[in-house]
Amino acid sequence: MLRFTMAVAKALGVLLALILLTALTQFGGVVLILAWLGARIWRPRRRRLAATLALFGALYAIASILVVPPLAALGGRQPLPCTLSDEAPVRPHNLLYCALNRHYATPSVAEMLAALADDLSSRFPGIQVAYLDASFPFFEGFPLPPHLSHDDGRKVDLTFFYADAAGRPSAVITPSPIGYWGFEQPRTGDPRPCAGQDRLLTLRWDISWLQPLLPDRTLHLDANRAMIRWFAGAGLHFGVERLLLEPHLQQRLQTAGGVIRFQGCRAARHDDHVHVQIRP
Repeated sequence: MLRFTMAVAKALGVLLALILLTALTQFGGVVLILAWLGARIWRPRRRRLAATLALFGALYAIASILVVPPLAALGGRQPLPCTLSDEAPVRPHNLLYCALNRHYATPSVAEMLAALADDLSSRFPGIQVAYLDASFPFFEGFPLPPHLSHDDGRKVDLTFFYADAAGRPSAVITPSPIGYWGFEQPRTGDPRPCAGQDRLLTLRWDISWLQPLLPDRTLHLDANRAMIRWFAGAGLHFGVERLLLEPHLQQRLQTAGGVIRFQGCRAARHDDHVHVQIRP
């Protein structure tokens, strides 16, 4: 009975690992299966777990660097830049997004971000545009948890700009170390369309317990206003069809209408990041 219980627990653990890796990286579950099969051949039973983990790390890195990008290109997606270049100051907010292969998008999205960065650089020298989640490398319609969309390569989340110690705009010194969940709270008199709504089926997480633990940051109003207005203006020529932003920030940044929308009260809050999508 004990042996059966341990076998069931082990099977459930493996299943959970497969689901988690697939949800986080799309193809990590497949790599884990390959690593497990390889470990059965490479190492004796006593050290199989260590061998599996070592093989997984090696195979995942090789696949991410050498295999996934050319295969993703066949489906019309490319990785957004993981390092800064002279061509455009676009970067991930955290390298975790590149490591998890959640930084794939269509070439049109990459072109749009490069144009945005070029425009902002002319207004705010030294500024960098930082992205969060984009899409996975493969398959139209494959979800990118916990997002309701981000399944077609046409969407990307960007961080807001915050003032650094010298008052310059920075997309990196966000309240949250991963960019998400450090919310800009509505001020007195600001619109609150979701106030008083207590819904069970919703992704609108306030995560109130986390907010006091995060450092205070000051929004750089000019840089954020310039970014949002670029999307609603020049960005239209690059295919921008929708930008999601909370109403209280639309009012605060004096940007509203056109492609700028409120996502509703069942989707995630958009006062910790900006969601941008382009036309097919």
